[in-house]
Amino acid sequence: MDKGSQVSIIIPTYNEAQNIVNILKSIGEHVSKIARVQAIVVDDNSSDGTARIVQNYIRDSGTRDGYTVDIVERSQKKAGLSSAILHGIRRAVGNVIVVMDSDFSHPPQLIPRMLETLRQQCDIVVASRYSSGGSVVGWPLRRRILSRVATMIAHVSLGVKQADPMSGFFAFRRSVIHGLEFDAIGYKLLLEMLVKAKNARIKEISYTFTDRAAGTSKLGAGTIIDFMRAVWRLYRDGSRVREHRASVRFTSKAARFYTVGAIGLGINWLVSTMFAANGGLWYIHANVAGIAASIATNFVLNKAWTFEDGDFGARRTLSQGVRFAAISALGATVQLAMVYSLVEYYALEYPVALVLAVGAASFGNFVLNKTLTFRERLVS
Repeated sequence: MDKGSQVSIIIPTYNEAQNIVNILKSIGEHVSKIARVQAIVVDDNSSDGTARIVQNYIRDSGTRDGYTVDIVERSQKKAGLSSAILHGIRRAVGNVIVVMDSDFSHPPQLIPRMLETLRQQCDIVVASRYSSGGSVVGWPLRRRILSRVATMIAHVSLGVKQADPMSGFFAFRRSVIHGLEFDAIGYKLLLEMLVKAKNARIKEISYTFTDRAAGTSKLGAGTIIDFMRAVWRLYRDGSRVREHRASVRFTSKAARFYTVGAIGLGINWLVSTMFAANGGLWYIHANVAGIAASIATNFVLNKAWTFEDGDFGARRTLSQGVRFAAISALGATVQLAMVYSLVEYYALEYPVALVLAVGAASFGNFVLNKTLTFRERLVS
């Protein structure tokens, strides 16, 4: 990028009073030296005064050559990260746009490299935690698993090839989204962009994601639900080309089944650990609760998505549900036995044992449910 180029950096915020001034200063230090920068803070009615702090920063810092800061205040509390980004894009004056968080998990010093990569090679640059050389620092195991599961879902169900399609740190040419309509569900606009911008040239550059030092994470159950809604809509709208050969159909359904299983693993994990840690239950009892929650969720998703059975008549659905639960109970018995053995006899940590046990039971569940619950030939 040359000094005359105009770059708009969009920073969605909610309760980031502890970080926002420092991130704006860091952007000025690292980016305004190589381009004219417009930083746009899009605040979702923060209760900690984030917007007021930005207003004071704008007033006190005065006019600086090549670096301006704008604030967009949205009255609806936590209206959604993707919609905040789109709101910022409408206010952006630059032909190049960068999206980043304000908590320093996305280092501003990486932006010059992103801009140079964009100038030389491509239309979208993704700062990647999972490409070669990338890493994550400071996340608990639960958060790591959820992130990997979400990435796997994007790969399998939507066919995206990038190592980190769930990244919240990316840059793109404004022209690449011309004519695209975004659903703006949830918090991952990049994923929607990767699916819909068919001919875009995309490059990933690795970086180290470091968990926030100040403030609190915004990831919650609502975020996970919004992500699944977004993936389902993208899939439903035909984002993936379907093949019809028997072997491909088998592989496709197996992939969907395991994607649903991964979702079930996340639900199992969350419910089990919630009851074990916060409810004070013995880990085996907590695991039973997690299994029950995941069986119910998995049945509905597999019926509607994996096996594309749209007949939800009471009698048919009840019959299928009973068979699915029985097969799942068999798999659950295997899972419980493995969890108990790995924890009691091999001294593995419960979370690790849980992942191994679920993986061991999943293939048998797919084969039995395909042939017995949904009455399909094994390879058809």
